[in-house]
Amino acid sequence: MNFKNMAAIVLAAGKGTRINAKEINKVMYPLAGKPMLWYTINLLKKVGFSKIIIVVGFLKESIINYFGRKDFIYAEQRKRLGTAHAVKTGLKKIPSGIKNVLVLHADDSAFYPVKVIRNMINQHLRKGNDLSFLTVEIKNPNIARVIRDKKGKVLGIVEQQNLKPGQEKFKEINCGCYCFKIEFLKKFLPQIKKNSLTKEYYLPLLIDLGIQNKAKVRAFKMNKSDYWHGINTRGELQRAEGVMRKNV
Repeated sequence: MNFKNMAAIVLAAGKGTRINAKEINKVMYPLAGKPMLWYTINLLKKVGFSKIIIVVGFLKESIINYFGRKDFIYAEQRKRLGTAHAVKTGLKKIPSGIKNVLVLHADDSAFYPVKVIRNMINQHLRKGNDLSFLTVEIKNPNIARVIRDKKGKVLGIVEQQNLKPGQEKFKEINCGCYCFKIEFLKKFLPQIKKNSLTKEYYLPLLIDLGIQNKAKVRAFKMNKSDYWHGINTRGELQRAEGVMRKNV
């Protein structure tokens, strides 16, 4: 299957502070003998992407030297100012004629099944969504929650510290994997405001921006929590290594 008029942006520029990456970028740490980024790239190829932009930054040579320049487009995020800024950097390298963009993180997408990503993209295209995003329900989330109404419609994303009484029952989180109409992305990406504490620009704010502006925003919940593994610490890397070894 080949998704025409589509491109993928892979976010792989982060410094990996909590994992204490020093010689290679965090996404080049191995899972069952291959860099975690390899699994993301392999996923995208199996899904049907031929246009893949990799946003690089910290220790970029470790990524470029491994994957080469023949099959990929690299966009360098010289100043790491958050995920929205990273996507803005990748967007500058998008080839002409692209109408929809898949965006995903290289440090949490190694376990996504091909069928899940294909289904989300197909639903996104079929329904003409402006923004589609992947979610998963986990037992004890300590990050932002996806809030829905009684009919299942997404109302927004609420940070852990801002949860209102009763919202603790929501266990669904945003995985950070998105499909965007490129017109939507170009229009609303510049509207994201800098976080006053971190001085960074965060991509999930597009969800609330889309809802506030009555865009077509839809969430697609995966039915297994094991499909998502955020890898930010050595402990999380070890757990993901164990899961990947069982899978392969």
